[in-house]
Amino acid sequence: MSGNTISTTNAEWWRNSVIYQIYPRSFCDANGDGIGDLPGITQKLDYVKSIGVDAIWISPFFKSPMADFGYDVSDYRDVDPLFGNLEDFDRLIEAAHERGLKIIIDQILSHSSDQHPWFEESRSSRDNAKADWYVWADPKPDGSAPNNWMSNFGGSAWRWCTRRRQYYLTNFLKEQPDLNLHNPEVQEQLLADMKFWLDRGVDGFRLDAINHAFHNRSLQDNPARPLELDEKGLPPVNTYHYQWHIYDKSQPENLVFLQRVRELLDQYPETVTVGEVGDDNTHKIMADYTTENRLHMAYSFDLLSEDCSAEFLRETLRKNQRVINEGWPCWSISNHDVPRPMSRWNKGFDSEQAFARVPLFLLMQLSLRGSVCLYQGEELGLEEAEIAFEDLQDPYGINLWPEFKGRDGCRTPMPWVNHGEINAGFSKVKPWLPVPEEHHHKAVSVQEDDQNSMLNRFRTLLDWHRQWPGLAKAEQEVVDTGNDLLVFYRRTDTEEFFVALNLGKNDEALAVPAEFADAEDITPAMFGGAVADGQLTLPVAGARVLKRSV
Repeated sequence: MSGNTISTTNAEWWRNSVIYQIYPRSFCDANGDGIGDLPGITQKLDYVKSIGVDAIWISPFFKSPMADFGYDVSDYRDVDPLFGNLEDFDRLIEAAHERGLKIIIDQILSHSSDQHPWFEESRSSRDNAKADWYVWADPKPDGSAPNNWMSNFGGSAWRWCTRRRQYYLTNFLKEQPDLNLHNPEVQEQLLADMKFWLDRGVDGFRLDAINHAFHNRSLQDNPARPLELDEKGLPPVNTYHYQWHIYDKSQPENLVFLQRVRELLDQYPETVTVGEVGDDNTHKIMADYTTENRLHMAYSFDLLSEDCSAEFLRETLRKNQRVINEGWPCWSISNHDVPRPMSRWNKGFDSEQAFARVPLFLLMQLSLRGSVCLYQGEELGLEEAEIAFEDLQDPYGINLWPEFKGRDGCRTPMPWVNHGEINAGFSKVKPWLPVPEEHHHKAVSVQEDDQNSMLNRFRTLLDWHRQWPGLAKAEQEVVDTGNDLLVFYRRTDTEEFFVALNLGKNDEALAVPAEFADAEDITPAMFGGAVADGQLTLPVAGARVLKRSV
């Protein structure tokens, strides 16, 4: 396996790196309007540095009508006034680099806002200069949509335009028309916009929904998929899950375009791309997208699911291992789109067990072959917030309420100080989303001086991670234990690691492999477990990492 040949030179700092995602609306409000901003991020860089991460991924801050909170871009080369201005961004870049932190920004290449000047021109007629910059199609003879494609947010992916008497494609909200990357002019423009930010000093891009960049020009219907019924025996709430998405995304043309993206990044030393990939065959797509000089790394939605059983994780890691080859995964168990793991992955566990399991999830990520994405607040052990309907902001949740409550529960503001400060120190005025009462006692100021806090456990684990650079280039082999233990090997030419994690609700035991009988136990002290007489015993949320020289 190619893991033995991986270089860890500075140019490849991203291998085995830890990336901290900041959702700027909810991080720190510096100007007192209830919404986080770029100066707020700059103010908190010392805190971010103290966690021990290598880079920051900042969710969109471009000019936008905010129909989808910045993922609907109306100007790819400017900062929305909500978040500051270009000078604020330049100061943020400079301050981050002074602290040795890289800055990765979100880039949305598959769609824009319907208020972008490109789309306003494109929809004005069928023969203007940008008429083919978006995906337009004639209706069927009966006036219905061109095909059966569904939006990620539910309902048809097609919207009617009276001026052109045509439909335009929207894989997300109706305010987010899909760009037509089959048009070379569109590709050139998007690459030029990326170059604009590279010239300002960014260290890379997180490419949003990157496998949606191209559609199949045949516009064939997607085939139906067998429906998975929920616990009530009902089909999915979201119509998007009624199809196999064969023709509306993950098209072969994207591979060629990603090589063009990489060629641009290669002109800027030490820059990086990480792609978000969501599909029915994510591991194969991750492999394709991170080889042949395309993206540096990619992450899928697999570990953003509800299931965190040892059986599910074993199968997920094996699928990835079978196809990834020299490609590179970036493991993420949380972000701004899914419920927080403290709640999502701890169902059925008491509060003490839940507290112990969250560092276990991080240890798993840090021990796997690949890089790691952490979402703001995960280091505090924040639970998913319950948001009242009248406080909802997310159009996804508003559209599908009450069966699906949207993404606001993981987007609530960061709690910086405890109850002595209004809104937990996020803002002096009412924030765009409420700060949950239960988050106040988990504020940064509460956890800073508690050596046993979740925050300081995270810091300890990231310090531990830096002590074992061999993990960056080690092969990986998952072991089928048949129980609730997740067990895998990491191997290089000179050392081997044996990792065992108890993800179940009961104590577990396992025979230690004979070759690890005299191995060094390098497990962080926070995890319970013992090795005695060739037997490994792990309590709930226990773990052991053994290391031996070859």
